[in-house]
Amino acid sequence: MRLEDRPEPAPDAGTLLVQALALGVCGTDREIMAGAYGWAPSGGERLVLGHESLGRVLQAPPGCPFSVGELVVGIVRRRDPIPCVACAAGEWDMCRNGLYTERGIKGRDGYGAERFRLEPEYAVKIDPALELCGVLLEPATILAKAWDHIDRIGNRTRSWSPRTVLVTGAGPVGLLAALMARQRGHEIHVLDRAETGPKPELVRELGGTYYAHGLPDSLRPDIALECTGAVPLIVDVLKRAAIDGIVCLTGVSSSRPPLPFDFGQFNRDIVLGNIVVFGTVNANRTHYEMGAAALAQANRSWLAKLVRRRVPLSRWQEAFENRPDDIKVILRFSEEAV
Repeated sequence: MRLEDRPEPAPDAGTLLVQALALGVCGTDREIMAGAYGWAPSGGERLVLGHESLGRVLQAPPGCPFSVGELVVGIVRRRDPIPCVACAAGEWDMCRNGLYTERGIKGRDGYGAERFRLEPEYAVKIDPALELCGVLLEPATILAKAWDHIDRIGNRTRSWSPRTVLVTGAGPVGLLAALMARQRGHEIHVLDRAETGPKPELVRELGGTYYAHGLPDSLRPDIALECTGAVPLIVDVLKRAAIDGIVCLTGVSSSRPPLPFDFGQFNRDIVLGNIVVFGTVNANRTHYEMGAAALAQANRSWLAKLVRRRVPLSRWQEAFENRPDDIKVILRFSEEAV
């Protein structure tokens, strides 16, 4: 990984020219750095990192829905060139043939540059009052999609009235999951390993209950969002879902030796309890707009506490370090006031 000079972005890469203000760093970036994931653009040997963007429009064509000076976030995934039936419907997050590309991840350079270009259809406006917190939009879209699907699944019956929500993991994804649960009026329970620091306090500020030493046996959530990918936690969450419950898996697990697990009992519980388990990844434009609305409704000071470190470009290596009290770390591309 290195910082290098490149030519200005070509006009054919998008009619919006955007000045980068901040770039969020996540586990996917570290996996790409380690060589475990990621693909360079076709014919290239290197990939520009960065999929959690925040920028200011520098140039916009006449008649475009964006104006110079507006804050924008770039959508990560692009529909496949065929396209499949999902991509053709604008649901590229549900791509069926795997030929999609993703900025900063798969086949397309990312937003980790001082200036980048965007196609208007892949740009999303940010409430200027959010300032730097607008960089949280990309992770927020993961939960916006999760909650969109939870609501759609839950409405399969007229009697569904969830009350209790369990979130496992208090990283950015888990905390944003809890935020959206609170915005829906649910009772929140969050499990994480941190005993002290900002995570317990952030959950309490949402009015939720925080656990660092396991969950009470009596907790049977109507909705569970598993945000760690830790296999033992996934098993525990699946076992404790309430009747008519919904379990959403957002974390990606590594391949490890199998755990002892009574799949027969699990199958009986799922079938007899009308429980739904589903996984989700990425987001389409609708979810970006839903995520932007959720962030705009949130308490600004609470959101700001999620961004634990703001690293200037001159010390870019520090942004990719994983420190104990980190929740979200951002790389500052511009020192201007947002």
